[in-house]
Amino acid sequence: MTSKIKVDNINKVSDDSNIIKKCGTTTTIGSGASNPIVVDGSAVTLGRCGGTVALASGATQTGFGRTGTVDWQTTPKTSTFTAVSGEGYFANTSGSAFNMNLPAGVAGAIVSVADYAATFNSNNLTIVPNGSDKIGNQNDNAILATKGQSVTLVFVDSTQGWINTMDSTSNVRGINPFIVATGGTITTSGNDKIHTFTGPGTFAVCTAASCATNNQVSYIVVAGGGAGGDAGDRAAGGGGAGGFRETKSPATPYTASPLDGQPSAPNRITVTATNFPITVGAGGASRQSPNIGNNGNPSTFSTITSTAGGGGGGEAPSGPNGNGQPGGSGGGAGRGAATGSVGSGNTPPTSPAQGKNGGSQAGGADSTASGGGGGGATAVGANASSGVSGNGGAGATTEITASPVAYAGGGGGAGGSAGSSTPGTGGTGGGGNGTPYPSTDTGGNATINTGGGGGGASTNAGGGAGGSGIVVIRYKFQ
Repeated sequence: MTSKIKVDNINKVSDDSNIIKKCGTTTTIGSGASNPIVVDGSAVTLGRCGGTVALASGATQTGFGRTGTVDWQTTPKTSTFTAVSGEGYFANTSGSAFNMNLPAGVAGAIVSVADYAATFNSNNLTIVPNGSDKIGNQNDNAILATKGQSVTLVFVDSTQGWINTMDSTSNVRGINPFIVATGGTITTSGNDKIHTFTGPGTFAVCTAASCATNNQVSYIVVAGGGAGGDAGDRAAGGGGAGGFRETKSPATPYTASPLDGQPSAPNRITVTATNFPITVGAGGASRQSPNIGNNGNPSTFSTITSTAGGGGGGEAPSGPNGNGQPGGSGGGAGRGAATGSVGSGNTPPTSPAQGKNGGSQAGGADSTASGGGGGGATAVGANASSGVSGNGGAGATTEITASPVAYAGGGGGAGGSAGSSTPGTGGTGGGGNGTPYPSTDTGGNATINTGGGGGGASTNAGGGAGGSGIVVIRYKFQ
């Protein structure tokens, strides 16, 4: 039978202090700070297999030697600080450059630092020695200027001072398969991000996607619509809508308009990490006296330009002012010496067509003449008939903003004969209505940020203003 000694405590005879004490689940060996414990043997094992040997808080170790590692401080530094031996730091210089001051050099001291945001190349980290200490035999600063750099410095002696024992210039980062960008008003729909520009701005791509398919973006670019024509008496044409262009990337699931240009390679835009200036065209301003309406202004994104809408024809019984103007969509014809000509749409031509022609007037220079409707993105402006003005052509409906919205409707033509005048209505997509005859009202203004054409006016009241354009960009972000 094996012999056993069963006790809870072993105490020293001279002062009854504990040598071994058992208290609950804890066994304490030793009797105080001034009483070292010496374990003698050719091999000493501390701890059990799978267990942990812990150094008490505030305790230090000697005789084991330094392994060349540090305790990393996981709260990034964002401004000048003084390092402590035995610690490693993450320096975040994304806001600005700053310094890391080294502690006083003592043989065996060790400090590490790493580039937290991969910005050392743009905002450097400067390492400053303490007093007369050296860094690699020079009493001077060391500058870390490589993206993603990390270093470990060990103080050796007064001759060489701090020596770099490990230097990594690799920038190991996770790969982002999606675009990261800013600009405009940003919303989301499912896994897609949507940037809407209702005025000039910049679509800034901070990071391109690692997956090439995700770098092709969806977009609409809609130009400003033309103003409606103005008549001194009657029968001005409606303004043409601004050009409408759309391309739907395969990576963004939504219902595009019938004018989706994806099948044609020149319409596709693949972005890189750079800035893309955005131009959003203003609508044509209202214009009085018997004149042609003002054209709108173009909108642009990258290589895509949508042409301004053409102004509606005015009243010109003896001159050319009855002609509708060409543009993204053409302006409707107004009262002319014989018949004012319609404005041509899709000028200059794109594929798919960015807009349609305006409608013709009816009645020539007759007092019963009626104005033609302005062209829209998907339909020509309606032709007028005696006493009935043409409606504006329909625009294009797309769900690029996550709900169906129509853009680029043509303006309605102004009324003709007294007592039986029917003015034209604006096309779906923001087109303004024409005015009846006689009326002292201005032609109906198109809706802003739709690219709609303004409505024609009678009796010198001024044609309706065209609607300003819009640019929308959509891409997969998660």
